Amino acid sequence: MNGRIGRRVIMMALFLPLVVLLGYAWVDGGRQPLRDIVEPLPVPRTQK
Repeated sequence: MNGRIGRRVIMMALFLPLVVLLGYAWVDGGRQPLRDIVEPLPVPRTQK
């Protein structure tokens, strides 16, 4: 295998999954949240 062809195969093997991942993230657009954001908040007490 020629060195130029081997380098092209390696670059495509690295580049193609990145393009697929970025394409999926672009199409999804954040519609599917990873998890709910839950954080307890202190409630101020009123004094009478």
